[in-house]
Amino acid sequence: MSHPGNLSAVEATPEMDIDSEFGKMNIHSSASGEGTSMQTDSQASGDEKEKLMESMDKLNIEEPPTNFKRKPVIILVVGMAGSGKTTFLHRLVCHTQASNIRGYVINLDPAVLTLPYGANIDIRDTVRYKEVMKQFNLGPNGGILTSLNLFATKFDEVVQLIESRADQLDYVLIDTPGQIEIFTWSASGAIITEAFASTFPTIITYVVDTPRSASPSTFMSNMLYACSILYKTRLPLVLAFNKVDIAQHQFALEWMEDFEAFQAAISSDSSYTSTLTQSLSLALDEFYKNLRSVGVSAVSGAGMDAFFKAIEASAEEYMETYKADLDKRRAEKERLEEERRKESMDRLRRDMEQSRGETLVLSTGLKDKDGRRKSMVDPEDEEEEEQGEEEEDDDYERFSEEEDVIDEDEDEEVARFSF
Repeated sequence: MSHPGNLSAVEATPEMDIDSEFGKMNIHSSASGEGTSMQTDSQASGDEKEKLMESMDKLNIEEPPTNFKRKPVIILVVGMAGSGKTTFLHRLVCHTQASNIRGYVINLDPAVLTLPYGANIDIRDTVRYKEVMKQFNLGPNGGILTSLNLFATKFDEVVQLIESRADQLDYVLIDTPGQIEIFTWSASGAIITEAFASTFPTIITYVVDTPRSASPSTFMSNMLYACSILYKTRLPLVLAFNKVDIAQHQFALEWMEDFEAFQAAISSDSSYTSTLTQSLSLALDEFYKNLRSVGVSAVSGAGMDAFFKAIEASAEEYMETYKADLDKRRAEKERLEEERRKESMDRLRRDMEQSRGETLVLSTGLKDKDGRRKSMVDPEDEEEEEQGEEEEDDDYERFSEEEDVIDEDEDEEVARFSF
């Protein structure tokens, strides 16, 4: 809204314009006096409303243009506990340095003791995990979640810092807490993800522990979690099958591409879990078709080139598909905000029409409050209050006299002792 001085100028505009309009109009009394007067009143009211609408349009505040940047690409590394997220991020940092790729590293895990890489922004420099546990009497997971919530309150400063260096960076690598549910399903994780996605191309990298996914049930659990993250964040997802130096990920690719191969692998098990897994595999068949997956090794560095190619392809997909959905959601939010703003402006316009540009004095009801309160009290109640106050004064005097007597006795007893 404008300053009060501008608002007063807007309030004075209708009255001045109405007077000028009446000065220009030539109204003559004739045989059709009633019809002419009604027409004149309607014209005056119409002109008045037009002038009011023009003045109200001047008060509209335009939305600032979005400052979306194509670079750098944000890579959020998530995964189950023990899947090797931190080691994998260390390998990404080493690869960027060896390939002369400009990277920026952020650590969001407050409970990690040591990092194998150097972080440009570390949550441990801002929030002390153990102090949060002591202060709020929390357990390990509660301490991590609270630390992440506290850090998210100042996350706009992190985004501004990356924006200031956007021309100097190619990738921003982000390590998340070991417990995946703390970041994925918490309010702070959603705030951090949306803050990045609204400013930069953002890619989710889901790290899978390949040796542990050899079992069909464990593999299906990982795929379900990846699917839930994809539909919750509405961002491109890249599956990184880690630890391929121990076990190759070809079996996983075959299960994702061939439905019958997965059914054959799970047919040997007749438990309830296998039956549920068979049903879920049929539902996730469409999910596998539009998913990028690569095999990597955080120890040997295998698959790094293929991983960054998948990231580049996902970034292009983000600009073509996901950004359009993001802009649509932002436009819907702006539309609702515009409707709310118009409603408030219409309310202000109606108030201005009723006041005719005059200054109104609002009664707050605080004046002569004591007088009304006294008038509402009955005389009998006042007499009872006065009697109660007199009785309290008498009790206080008797109590003070008793105290004086006790003090004199104590002085006599103390005087008997020799110090």
